[in-house]
Amino acid sequence: MFPRTLFDSDHQLFRDSVRRFLEAEVVPFHAQWEKEGCVDRGLWLKAGEQGFLCPTLPEAYGGVEVDFRYNVIINEEIAKVGASGLGWGLHSDIAVPYILHYGSEAQKQRLLPGCISGELVTAIAMTEPGTGSDLQGIKTKAQRDGDGWLLSGAKTFITNGQHANLVIVVARTDPQAGSRGFSLFLVEEGMAGFSRGTNLEKIGMKAQDTSELFFDNVRLPADALLGEEGAGFAYLMRELPQERLSVASNAVANAESILEQTLAYVAERRAFGKPIAALQNTQFKLAECRTKVDAARVFTDRCIELHLEGKLDAAMAAEVKLLTTELQGEVLDECLQLHGGYGYMWEYPVARAWADARVQRIYAGTSEVMKLIIARKMLEQQ
Repeated sequence: MFPRTLFDSDHQLFRDSVRRFLEAEVVPFHAQWEKEGCVDRGLWLKAGEQGFLCPTLPEAYGGVEVDFRYNVIINEEIAKVGASGLGWGLHSDIAVPYILHYGSEAQKQRLLPGCISGELVTAIAMTEPGTGSDLQGIKTKAQRDGDGWLLSGAKTFITNGQHANLVIVVARTDPQAGSRGFSLFLVEEGMAGFSRGTNLEKIGMKAQDTSELFFDNVRLPADALLGEEGAGFAYLMRELPQERLSVASNAVANAESILEQTLAYVAERRAFGKPIAALQNTQFKLAECRTKVDAARVFTDRCIELHLEGKLDAAMAAEVKLLTTELQGEVLDECLQLHGGYGYMWEYPVARAWADARVQRIYAGTSEVMKLIIARKMLEQQ
C-alpha cells in the first residue's frame, strides 16, 4: 500500500486493537447478521467498553478526547473486513457531533455518556419518501404546543433505524422561512406517537438495520429542541463535510482491501494452464486499479489533514466523496470481473463488497449533488 504519513505509533497500536476486536467479535458473526438483517445489539456495548464509539468526545462526558484520525482508523478497519452492518460511523462521525456542537450543557451531560458506552444508539433522520437529496423539500413538521412541540411526519432509509433509541429529526418549524425554517429535535425511544417501520430489505449492507420512522403528533418537551430554532439547515451544512469525509475514508479502505484480496486470488486461480495473474489483461487491470487507488488515498489523507486543521470546506469534501465512491465502484467491479463466476457468489467477499458499495454514491449526497456543489464553488471563484 502507498506509504502514509498521517498516523504515528500510537495510532498503529489503536488500529491493532480495533482489528483484533473486529476479528474476534464481528467477522465470525457477520454472515449470520446479514441473514437476520441486524447486528447483535450487545455488540454496541462491547464496542463502547473498548472506546470504539465516539472517541473524539471530551473527557468531561466520558470520552477519550482524541482527534478524528481515530475515527478514520475505525472506519478503515471496518471497511477492510467488509463489516458493513456496523452503524458506528453514522453514530460517531455524523449523529453524535450534532449533540456535542449544538446541544445545551444539560443535553450533553444527559446523553453523551450513553453514546460513548453504547447504551444509546443514535440515528439522524433527514431523508423522506419524497425528498431524497432535496433537504429543502422536507415535509416533516414541528409546531409549537404550549411550552413544547408536536412533531408529525415520516422519514425513510434511516441507518440504525431499528437499534436507535435516540434520533435527531430534521423538521420544518416555519414554512415561510425557507432554509431558516428548519430545526433539529431529539426524539427518544418510547415517546408516544414515535414508531418504526419494518427493517428495509436492501441489495447490499444486509446486516445494517435501515428503517422507516414515523412521527404521529409526537409530543416533545421544550428541551427536545437541539440548538436554536430555525438553525437546523445551517447545522446540517456545517456537519456534512465530516460525514462525506467519513464515507470517503471507508471507500478508499474498502477498495484497497478488495484489491489486495483480488491480487491473492488471481495469483492462485488458474486458467488456460497458468495463473490468471500471468495474463496481460489481468496485469493491466490490476495496475490501473492500484494507480487510481493510490492517488485517491493521497487525496483522501490530505483532506483528513485539512479537516483536522478546520480547513475542509464543503466543495473539497464533495470532491473527495465523489472521487472515492465512484472509484470504489469502478475498482470493485473490475475485481469482481477478475474473480469470474466466483465473484458473483455471495460467499466471496468481493461479491458482498460490490453490493454494499453501490449505496456509497447515493447516501450523504448523491454523486450528482456533489458535482453541483463543486461546480458552484468553481463558478463563484470566477
